Amino acid sequence: MSILIYAESADGKLKKVAFELASYAKRVATSLGTTVTAVTVNSTNVSELSKYGVDKVLKVSNDKLGNFNAKAYADIVKQAAQKEGSKVIVLSSTTDSLYLAPLVAVGLNAGLATNVVGLPIATAPFQVKRTVFSNKAFNVTEIDTEIKVLSISKNSFGIFENSSSLTEEDFTPNLNEADFSVKVESVEKSSGKVTIADADIVVSGGRGMKGPENWGMLEELASVLGAATACSKPVSDLGWRPHSEHVGQTGKPVATNLYIAIGVSGAIQHIAGINSSKVKLVINTDPEAPFFKVADYGIVGDAFDIVPRLTQKFKEFKAQNS
Repeated sequence: MSILIYAESADGKLKKVAFELASYAKRVATSLGTTVTAVTVNSTNVSELSKYGVDKVLKVSNDKLGNFNAKAYADIVKQAAQKEGSKVIVLSSTTDSLYLAPLVAVGLNAGLATNVVGLPIATAPFQVKRTVFSNKAFNVTEIDTEIKVLSISKNSFGIFENSSSLTEEDFTPNLNEADFSVKVESVEKSSGKVTIADADIVVSGGRGMKGPENWGMLEELASVLGAATACSKPVSDLGWRPHSEHVGQTGKPVATNLYIAIGVSGAIQHIAGINSSKVKLVINTDPEAPFFKVADYGIVGDAFDIVPRLTQKFKEFKAQNS
């Protein structure tokens, strides 16, 4: 009856979202009087999960699973849930897990709630709070199936230490060759930078930056803040920045603690994809830019004047507090 989480990893290292899921699942498990089990794929640092309340880890090691494969990974989570008798499966809202969630739910004949932003409101009946309409409203969803799959919005719960005694177990699920019908030809990864998926702060630029040659100032600001860089869809379409940096409803959705939009007008698709960010700061010369209507803080002015000054102030602040 253990609650099951899928603890994501990259290059063998657990992602930060894994610790948020563990923290969430531990609170739910405590209220239900049960334990937390995590399933991992080709992860090397699983012992870290014990800090956040995981009692057991099912470790899957398979060279064929070096790259994410939605069908195969869904089978792994499904079989892990069946092995543990789990009635609640908790996934994140990363790109990978958004693929996984419906496949896992179908495989287990389970109810699925996406964009969950808090602990269950009630467990009998089982109700959770979710964001809906591109994060413009909240909804309370009741799941009446025996097995429930929850997809937790990033940064909606937080990470909390709650040490447990961890048991590690090798797990070898039965995978079908049909699961590997999709082949990964190549994977391009950026190195030496904070990724959008793991970032607490994102510095994003739009067409107001006037060209790719001006991105240095955004990268410098991001470096000072320990942030990831991102861009709007027109910027990636123009080839100024890689498509991997495109955030928004049609790109990568983000839910950061701080989102800084520089020279981004704020098309509805862009705002919908970043609206879950806790604090939004916009810098734009146009006081009528749509982004100002949803921003927590706004600066009307020229980014080429404001950003260097802002970066310098952050450098001074860090120097004083180091």
